[in-house]
Amino acid sequence: MKDKNERLDDLQNGYMLFQNPKQFCFGIDAVLLAWFAKAKPGERVLDMGTGTGIVPILMKARYPKGYFTGLEIQEESADLARRSVAYNKLEQDIDIVTGDIKEAGAVFGGASFDVVTTNPPYMIGSHGLTGENSAKTIARHETLCTLDDIIAQAAKVLVPKGRFYMVHRPFRLAEIMSVMVKYKIEPKRMRLVQPYADKEPNLVLIEGLRGGKSRIEVERPLIVYEKTGVYTDEILDIYGRNHEEKL
Repeated sequence: MKDKNERLDDLQNGYMLFQNPKQFCFGIDAVLLAWFAKAKPGERVLDMGTGTGIVPILMKARYPKGYFTGLEIQEESADLARRSVAYNKLEQDIDIVTGDIKEAGAVFGGASFDVVTTNPPYMIGSHGLTGENSAKTIARHETLCTLDDIIAQAAKVLVPKGRFYMVHRPFRLAEIMSVMVKYKIEPKRMRLVQPYADKEPNLVLIEGLRGGKSRIEVERPLIVYEKTGVYTDEILDIYGRNHEEKL
């Protein structure tokens, strides 16, 4: 361990992940994104703003014949991601690149990926800002890139008919749809996530198709908890039946 605050977590899928709680740890949104996204054998997948590499590593466990790249602007997080990749002996299949999402098209070239995934900052400007550290602020707030930046660059790096997967907050859904259509990534599938069956959604999972036709499938809501501390069967299946920690 490079830092006394680091820990090595078991992902319950045969892989481990280095994390530092003093910086930022992944949450249920990253897990749900990796589950919602799909990768066919041989496809190239780019995870924009990969953090510690959780989405590529989770997707690699589900889609062992895919090739994954994580793009991360914070070197401390990228270093953790690279060490996790090396620890799991996945260097041939997962590449971690330190770089800016706003320059993804220049870094990788146009039409270079079949799939793009992203778990971007949800908050605009200073909305909801606290005294948290810079790593957490960058992960949660649009301080370094905007929704428009992310989708514009996704459109550049995706091949024609390439797929775009994102997890975000429902309160920005109108903006998300508008920006996706602006850059010709047509929304094709959406699923809202509710903490409880009687509570309003707090996450949205969305799939888009570069150059797709206008038609969207709205799936039934995904419910996280049956009651306090008890996950639904679907969440248990997503996480793995042995996962007992709080999401």
